[in-house]
Amino acid sequence: MSAAIVAAARSWIGTPYVHQASAKGAGTDCLGLIRGIWREFHGAEPMVLPAYTPDWGETDDEELLIGGALRFLRPTSDEAPGDVLIFRMRSGAIAKHMGILAHTGAEASFIHAYDRHGVVESPLSAPWRSRIAGRFRFPPTI
Repeated sequence: MSAAIVAAARSWIGTPYVHQASAKGAGTDCLGLIRGIWREFHGAEPMVLPAYTPDWGETDDEELLIGGALRFLRPTSDEAPGDVLIFRMRSGAIAKHMGILAHTGAEASFIHAYDRHGVVESPLSAPWRSRIAGRFRFPPTI
């Protein structure tokens, strides 16, 4: 399933960034990309999401993104293509960014959406790696 997830994520590359959207080719944010992949493999989304801010530096007591991932995805400690990576962009801030691991090893990369860039595949460089706050896998399809 991991190769299929990576292929699905790559099919979103070039989609413009639109906060809180999840429409391939029309607009998405990082969570919308994951939501779109969920729909492709699992059908309807498991819940309606509340409004959220795009602020990567947001501080709060509750890790909503990680909490949601724990509810619907499977935590993992190893690294495999197709993993959902969750990032904490600033020290002391809550985790507010996510993407799909595309390659591992020396050429590691991930697919994500962010403001002014849309959906892109980026190297999983040391600065990005240092921000990983969680690693998850989609549940198997039926």
